[in-house]
Amino acid sequence: MLCFTVLLALLSIPTYAADGADLKISVLRYEPAPAEIGEYVSVWVKLENLGFARADDVSIRMVPEYPFSLDSQSNAIEDIGILSPDNAAVHEYRLFVDSGAREGLSTFEVWYQEDGSGTWFKKEFEMRVGSDTFDSRGTIQLDGTPVIDPEVFMPGDEGTITFALKNSATEYSITLDGEQYDTNARIQSASLESLDEVKVTTESYYGNGVLGPGESLDLTYNIEVGEDTPDGTYYLDLSLVGSSHVYNNNWRIPLKVDSSSVRVIPSKPLVLENGKGVLEFDVANIHPNLLSSVSVQLDAEGVEFSPIEYFIGAMDPDELFTIEFDAEAVDEDQDFPVDLVISANFRNGLNEHSQEIDTRQLRHQSLEDDGNSGIVIAFGLLMVAGVAAYVLYKRKMKRED
Repeated sequence: MLCFTVLLALLSIPTYAADGADLKISVLRYEPAPAEIGEYVSVWVKLENLGFARADDVSIRMVPEYPFSLDSQSNAIEDIGILSPDNAAVHEYRLFVDSGAREGLSTFEVWYQEDGSGTWFKKEFEMRVGSDTFDSRGTIQLDGTPVIDPEVFMPGDEGTITFALKNSATEYSITLDGEQYDTNARIQSASLESLDEVKVTTESYYGNGVLGPGESLDLTYNIEVGEDTPDGTYYLDLSLVGSSHVYNNNWRIPLKVDSSSVRVIPSKPLVLENGKGVLEFDVANIHPNLLSSVSVQLDAEGVEFSPIEYFIGAMDPDELFTIEFDAEAVDEDQDFPVDLVISANFRNGLNEHSQEIDTRQLRHQSLEDDGNSGIVIAFGLLMVAGVAAYVLYKRKMKRED
């Protein structure tokens, strides 16, 4: 059984870029796989900067060896220019496979230059050359909807996308033009492409087994969303190489980014009376998916709150929860109003977030404590009782007369 893989062989040549840049070169994929004898093959080369400083005047150069040759020597060098930290460039080369090539693994080199000084670094790669080796007729399909966790990302989040790939065949063999073929399916490679805003940190999958009719395979890729990613829907390309280039597939996978989170709204006036009070808030989850470990904290100069942190827990989208804090001024001479800072902690998937939600004004009012009020009330009650007694006495006197 042949295994169509891209094998990376790092030569014993330094690959460290100067001034804090750290360049890494790789081959994302090639199509068709295997590369067909006497035909062109497209090779996608990726150069990324893993360092902490930018690389200037970056170039890559394709240096093929027999049986490969470039479609044109003028296309050998690609000038990338500046490559900032955590950024990458992808370039497609087209190589011709000589008609006299033999089936098997063949090598080619990719060089890169980091500063225009004339010094090149290089790596050697291997590519499978052959024909449509597999006669299997099973077809790989996506089984259901990809499972994205968290369902909707926030800027700066990390998570996963899991795909279920299934052999759609229902029988173990099929007859075409009088010939019988098995319906096994092969996944030679499966890669999920990164975007500028969304980075896929899991390497491409390379398989060497088969899926029988109705069997499935789960593939999971780790995802990172940039801190400054705007809200919106981003599309990642899942590229799959099947038994041969005839069975390749490409799917566009939507990934949503939404920065909305928790809203905390006062449901009663934010006022202390004689230095004490109960503050009430409505807490709403306005993010499109469930948030867990939701809690709210208050902070104001010279004021203590109980509880220190109000823990709510999990909140479904659009769920509303009402909470209360006891508040008390620490110093009788505390100046009001004071800024009341409202903060929330929560999790989106496994990502912990801590946000300052709002700043409000906490006010104070003093109520006079009249010490004679009890005496006045008691005197009033005695007066009422006396009047009632007098009325009863008069009625009794009239009946005796």
